[in-house]
Amino acid sequence: MTSRKSYNVNSKGSLSVLWLACLLCPSLGYGQALRFQPQGAAAVGQGNAFVAQADDASAIHYNPAGLSQVSGVQVVTGSTLLGGSIKFKSPTGIDSRGDFGGSIAFPPPSHTYVSANLESLGWDGLSNVTVGLGLTSPYGLNTRYPVDGPFNTAITSAALPLLDIKPTVAYKINDQLAIGVSADIYTFASFLGQGHIEQKQVGVGPLSGASVELNGTGTGAGATVSLLYTPLRNGDGKPITSIGLVYRTQAVVPLSGSLLVNGAKVADASTNLVLPQIYTGAIAIWPVRTNEREWKLELDVEYVGWKSNRDLDVHLSSGGTIPQPQQWKTVTVVAVGTEYKWLNPAWLPHWDIAVRSGYTRTEDPVPDTTFNPGVISLPSNTLSIGAGFLCKGQGRFFGMVPCGEVTALWPKGIGLDVAFQEWFYEPRAIAGNLNPTVNGAYHAYVHLGIVSAKFLF
Repeated sequence: MTSRKSYNVNSKGSLSVLWLACLLCPSLGYGQALRFQPQGAAAVGQGNAFVAQADDASAIHYNPAGLSQVSGVQVVTGSTLLGGSIKFKSPTGIDSRGDFGGSIAFPPPSHTYVSANLESLGWDGLSNVTVGLGLTSPYGLNTRYPVDGPFNTAITSAALPLLDIKPTVAYKINDQLAIGVSADIYTFASFLGQGHIEQKQVGVGPLSGASVELNGTGTGAGATVSLLYTPLRNGDGKPITSIGLVYRTQAVVPLSGSLLVNGAKVADASTNLVLPQIYTGAIAIWPVRTNEREWKLELDVEYVGWKSNRDLDVHLSSGGTIPQPQQWKTVTVVAVGTEYKWLNPAWLPHWDIAVRSGYTRTEDPVPDTTFNPGVISLPSNTLSIGAGFLCKGQGRFFGMVPCGEVTALWPKGIGLDVAFQEWFYEPRAIAGNLNPTVNGAYHAYVHLGIVSAKFLF
C-alpha cells in the first residue's frame, strides 16, 4: 500500500503550505460549466430550436407546457457522444492541446423522459393534465490537459457530472393555451461520481510539482415555468403557428468536499455553484401541414443570466478562503431550425420520416480576467443536421420488430431520432488573466452525435 503524507491543518506550518497552494493557484476552484443545450435528438437536429414545437416527451426539458400535446404514455431515452479539442498558444509561442473527454456524456443515458396523460392512466376527466419525469445532464463538463502543459498551475482536468431531475406537470387550459411547471433538482449524487477540478503545481516553494485537487458533491433546486400558445390551427386541429415562453429560475448548488495535495486531504472545502436564470421566447410556423406532409420553421431566443455568477470562492475548514472571482455576464443564444416530415408515405407505409437542420449562435459570457481553460468559453456557431423515424401500425422496425400493439404492454409506435452537430468556436486571445500562464490564443472545435429512442404506449 502506497503511503500518503498527511497534513495537520491546525499546525502553522501546514497552513503555510496550504496558503502557498492558494497563492500559486489563483484559478483553483470547482469547475463551472456553460450550459449544455443538446438534450434530445429531435431538438438537436433542429439546432435546439424546439421550444415552440415541443411535441414529444423531451418537452419536459425544452418547454414543459408542450407535454399538453403528448397523448398516452411516451418514453424518450438516449445518449450523446462528444469529441473535440482545444488548442492553446502562449505569447511566447508554446503550444498545448486539451480535449473534452471523447466519450459518452456522463451520466449515461444523457437524457431520459417519461410522460403520461392522466386520462390514459385511468383518471377519467383529467385529459387536460399530463405529468412527466426527466433526467438530463445540462451542465456537463469533462476537460483534460497535459499535466506538464504551459498552464498546469491553472488546470489539468475538470469534470462536472451534474444531473437534473425534473418532475413535471402540464395543463391544457383550452385549445390555444397550455401551461407547464417543473422542479429542477440538481445533484452530484455520490453514485454518479463527483464534480472536481485537479491541478498540478509548478514553480517555487514546498509545493513545487505537487498535484492539487478539489472535489465535492451537493444538491440544489430550481424551477421551470412555461406556456405554449397556439393562435392558429389548420382544419385538422394541428398547430400552424405556435409561441413558447419559458422561464428557468436561478439555482444554487452548495458543494462540499475536500482539498487534496498529492492525494492526501489537507482540508475540508465548500463553495456554491450558481446556475443561471434563463428566459426563452420562441415562435414556430408550419407553411405546410397536411395529412401527408409537414414543414416547420422555428426561431428561439434565450437570455442566459450568467451575471449572477459573480464568484466561486472556496471556503476551507482551516478558516481560509481561496478567492475565485468570476464576473460573468448575461449572454444571448439564438437558434433557428427546420423540420420536414413525410407522414405514412406510399413508398414506406406505416412510417413517419423526418429530416432536420438548424443553426445556433452562442455568445461568450466569460471576461479575459477570469477565463479558465477548463470551460469552453468561446463564441460559437453550431450547425446541425438530423433525421427521425417513427414506425407504427403494421410496420416493422428494422424489418423484424412489430411496431404496433402486440400485447397490452407493447408500444403503439417505436421511433429513432439521430442528429449531428459541429460547433465552430471563434478564436479568442486572452490577456490580463489573474493567472498569467493562461494568457494566449485559443482555438477549439467540438463534434457531437446524439441518438434518442422513442416508445409510444
